[in-house]
Amino acid sequence: MDLFTLIAAGIIAAIAGVVRGITGFGGAMVMAPPLALLLGPKLAVPVILVLESVAAAPMLIQTRHLVHWKMIGAILLAACVTVPLGVLALVAIDPAITRRGIAVTVIVFAVILLRGWRYAGRPRLATSVGLGAVSGAMLGATSIGGPPVILYLLSGPDPIETTRANLTLYVAVSSLIGVIMLWHQGVFDARAGWMSVLLAPAYYVGLLIGLRLFPRFSDTRFRQFTLMLLIVVSTGILLA
Repeated sequence: MDLFTLIAAGIIAAIAGVVRGITGFGGAMVMAPPLALLLGPKLAVPVILVLESVAAAPMLIQTRHLVHWKMIGAILLAACVTVPLGVLALVAIDPAITRRGIAVTVIVFAVILLRGWRYAGRPRLATSVGLGAVSGAMLGATSIGGPPVILYLLSGPDPIETTRANLTLYVAVSSLIGVIMLWHQGVFDARAGWMSVLLAPAYYVGLLIGLRLFPRFSDTRFRQFTLMLLIVVSTGILLA
């Protein structure tokens, strides 16, 4: 891999870390489209899942006592079952199609989040299982499985601290399962491992910067700006 590609990937990872630090979500959404274009989906997806799972681990240690296990447990179990299906799709589908699929996924959920739409029904076990199954398959195929769960959890009666803890647990565990499945299928190889190691410092420096900048920003306006930027960038990558 040439130096320019590595530097560009590092800049993308750092920007994703800053966004994640300020908004509390969006790391995978920021990284997935440009890294899929730069590195190819089969390298980008495992790298993103490694960065996201490790990033969530320290937050999970701090928030584990707030987790609503009954709510998130059903979602997580269903997701763990379908993550392998997404991984099989990543392996089987042409990389160009996968790259465009990632861009479309980001555009759709960025528009939904930008409009402030939330799930309007009552949280039910069947809904949680179905949502988890869809989200797990998305995560395995594109590295982006969080947005559907975010929209669903925000509609529940839990306080925001519990919702954040639930989401942190979901991201950490489902991403780790995704990495294991990718390794089993031979997608997470030595190249992906080294790329994860090389990009981790940039991502976590960006994350720390984002956490420090958080008090200086209007969280709502920054999220709106980030989501609009994601729509523009992903549209360009979709057409590339």
